[in-house]
Amino acid sequence: MQLSIIPHPHPTLRVRSKPIRRVNKELRNMAAQMLDLMYEAEGVGLAANQVNLPIRIFVANPAGERGDGEELVLLNPELQMPKGNVSGQEGCLSLPGVFGQVKRPKSIRLSAFDLKGNSVDRVVDGFLARVIQHENDHLDGVMFYDRMTEEAKREIDDQLHELETVFESKQKVGGIDSDEELIAALDPWYEKYA
Repeated sequence: MQLSIIPHPHPTLRVRSKPIRRVNKELRNMAAQMLDLMYEAEGVGLAANQVNLPIRIFVANPAGERGDGEELVLLNPELQMPKGNVSGQEGCLSLPGVFGQVKRPKSIRLSAFDLKGNSVDRVVDGFLARVIQHENDHLDGVMFYDRMTEEAKREIDDQLHELETVFESKQKVGGIDSDEELIAALDPWYEKYA
């Protein structure tokens, strides 16, 4: 199965993902593909929703370079104990070229599992905390611009509208299925993993 990054406003980006109940070779292969896609796109994180998978897994590496920094594959993440607040610029691989200031907790407690079923439980701060919160939001169907102030969001409205126009025009000519068909196509993933 060949994965690719889906663009805003693809409806899977707004789906609340389901917890993963089983890990198999296919899931491990998809995680490896997600890392490849993330590095190719020069990103630091990529959530399953962004590759049209409605399951709770994301990959991250705050360094953005293969072989550099800390590479994470996290299943069924839960974030707790937010502390502090800090603003920072965020972008998204599903919204190429769109950036905005987002205020997030400075540190969080992360609980998740890796692909081997090992528990991951740690306090994370700094840039990695921002990346993890951004990707975890994706799993809940939340986009980074949802967390921006109204004033800041107005600055990117034209860019969002342009992406929406391109997507909708592709749907009109049959290049992309309707939203209803795209959502219906997610069902087999629920049966397989959720």
